[in-house]
Amino acid sequence: MAISLDGISYPLELRRSKQARSIIVSPDTVKGVVRLTLPTYASEQQALRFARSKSDWLNARFAEALPPVPIIDGGQIAFLGEPQRIRWSPEFSRTPELAEGEIRLGGPQELVESRILRWLKAQARTIFAEDLQFYCDRAGSDLPRLAVGDARRRWGSCSGHQSIRLSWRLVMAPSHVRRSVVAHEVAHLTHMDHSHRFYALLDQIYESDRRTADRWLKDHGRGLHMVGAERQSQAAG
Repeated sequence: MAISLDGISYPLELRRSKQARSIIVSPDTVKGVVRLTLPTYASEQQALRFARSKSDWLNARFAEALPPVPIIDGGQIAFLGEPQRIRWSPEFSRTPELAEGEIRLGGPQELVESRILRWLKAQARTIFAEDLQFYCDRAGSDLPRLAVGDARRRWGSCSGHQSIRLSWRLVMAPSHVRRSVVAHEVAHLTHMDHSHRFYALLDQIYESDRRTADRWLKDHGRGLHMVGAERQSQAAG
């Protein structure tokens, strides 16, 4: 058994105890395991439902185990799956530019993070739009409205109103990973489920191995959420 938290699957370790009076859940942030202690009368399905009810709390505990990735001069983030060193200089352009494995920008140094975040989101929208057009053409679907957001739980979503929403953070992932999410949501324009027909269409339009892409997100997706996370927590506070 496993539980999916923020796009990552964590194994569930169940233990029964005669002394337990209720279900107890505890995350092992070192081993990446969620442990559940069950009274003798509780079922595994009850335990799974209880763990899911604690998803927000578990997410917070696992998130605390990874430090935020600051966007500062000399720091490093990924773009299209490739590591890029952040370089600030008053001699550089105020608009971020890619050059020789670096993201270079000038302007006020205290605005480095906010301007790079804006640049990443703008790049994401442009790239997502191209991906979306490509897969809609392959699927024979009308082009839906594109929304770019920052959902913690889902990398992408498709509404019944012909709208697809994608996380801008996918622009930091390797291209085959990002494109698998876009293709997945485009397939939902035809099949709003995860039936055999849905996966048949997804495998028809997506050019790579979706299982490999899924594994990458499970292994590295949480790290994408750590980029700029310190700024987000300060804004929330």
